[in-house]
Amino acid sequence: QVQLVESGGGPVQPGGSLRLSCEATESMNCVAWFRQAPGKEREAVATINGDGYTRYTDSVKGRFTLSRDNAKKIMSLKMNSLKPEDTAMYYCAARLPWCGWLRGRDPTWSDFSFWGQGTQVSVSS
Repeated sequence: QVQLVESGGGPVQPGGSLRLSCEATESMNCVAWFRQAPGKEREAVATINGDGYTRYTDSVKGRFTLSRDNAKKIMSLKMNSLKPEDTAMYYCAARLPWCGWLRGRDPTWSDFSFWGQGTQVSVSS
């Protein structure tokens, strides 16, 4: 059973930065970060495919950067210029097959086979 372990969340002031990490026990081709704030729907924040293609939700473009190691086991989400509206529980999700549809649409939670437990990000002054 593949396990995903997230780390790096915590409190931060507006304008600050955080780096979230997700480590998988096996190499995964398509990996994503989702987030869910209280009272809001879960949304895909950033996704990286087997060929390195990345997709971001509009609200984080230019502020968040998704990357991973060559072994495709460790994925990092660097979050800059954080805003209070970025406050949420962040979850890592992964699947072995490529996300062949990624250039055409945003991922959904059910597109993935494995999920982490989540890490809380709180942005406030």
